[in-house]
Amino acid sequence: MAAKSTRNTEWTPDEVQQLRDLADTNTPVGVMSLKLGRTEDSIRSKASAEGISLSPPNRPPYAT
Repeated sequence: MAAKSTRNTEWTPDEVQQLRDLADTNTPVGVMSLKLGRTEDSIRSKASAEGISLSPPNRPPYAT
């Protein structure tokens, strides 16, 4: 039985910062997945564990 690759199991502090930066700019999870080389599920899971919101804030479209 072949060992599963562990290349992308642990998140580095740099990757977590990239995730925060992407979330801050409301980058879609699919795009984050491509940029970080991780699955969408992995990104959602890590964001949740780190308290990072992946949803854009509720703002009225014509705020004054």
